[in-house]
Amino acid sequence: MDVLSRIIELARLRPILDLRCRLQGAFDIDHPVVEADQVPFHLVLEGSCMISIHGRRPLILQAGDFLLLPKGDAHVISAIKKGPPSAPMRLSHAGMLPLRQNGEGEPDLDLLCGHFACDGGASSMLLDALPDPFHASLSAVQSESTLKALAGMLRDETVGERPGALAVATGLCLVLLALALRAQGTAGPDMPGLLSLLADQRLWKALQAMVREPGRDWTIDGLAALCAMSRPTFARHFKESAGTSPHAFLRDLRMSIAGDALVHTRRSIADIAADVGYASEAAFGKTFKASMGITPARFRHRDARTV
Repeated sequence: MDVLSRIIELARLRPILDLRCRLQGAFDIDHPVVEADQVPFHLVLEGSCMISIHGRRPLILQAGDFLLLPKGDAHVISAIKKGPPSAPMRLSHAGMLPLRQNGEGEPDLDLLCGHFACDGGASSMLLDALPDPFHASLSAVQSESTLKALAGMLRDETVGERPGALAVATGLCLVLLALALRAQGTAGPDMPGLLSLLADQRLWKALQAMVREPGRDWTIDGLAALCAMSRPTFARHFKESAGTSPHAFLRDLRMSIAGDALVHTRRSIADIAADVGYASEAAFGKTFKASMGITPARFRHRDARTV
């Protein structure tokens, strides 16, 4: 499994579609702050809009743009062109999703609104690494025809009430998240961090090795050799790209893998510790608590989804 796929898998984000908006003319829609275990997102199917977040420059979203708010900030969705108030908003419930609209006929904006439910600590490696807000143009990594096909599938599934519509639509949301993360990497993030690291082809072999064998006793020399670099060159380049050291990245990866195993398996803490490279359960517990803010046992028992 490639590095990005593994990190998305470990995040265990569960997409939930909340609402579809088909809007015309002038409009302003307030979205309040959401709970800590929810991560709002918006996908523009057609048209354009403006997203305003207090204290930040407004963002313009076009068709094919994906916006994620990792901290769940309050925001306002507005028409780009201001004018007289449009017809009153009305909410209907035809199809799989509630539909908000303020007119008839073709809208100026066709927008899907939803959120990812997450488990907190298990999602932190991905969510903490994202810009806030995280804005990506899916057209950067997909052809127009493919993008229109994906958007068309989402529209069709949300409008109809066919068997499996919810599973198809939510699955497509995960696809779109992966495409958005890929798009951001393709665009070349100008800030060090996970996305910049994932886009750095010179470090790919080291990242892949750590993901495939997180419990191995990796050294800077060994990782540098995989990338055909000297030790100091590798360490410097990794820090410049990731904003952290190889050892810190490996620690965070191990804690994410351990957190996932604690929640979704019944394996003993000692076995999980050994899998991620800790010979001592005590040493693992100390590192886990420093990273996640809670002991492994409490992390496991606070989540009722343990299988």
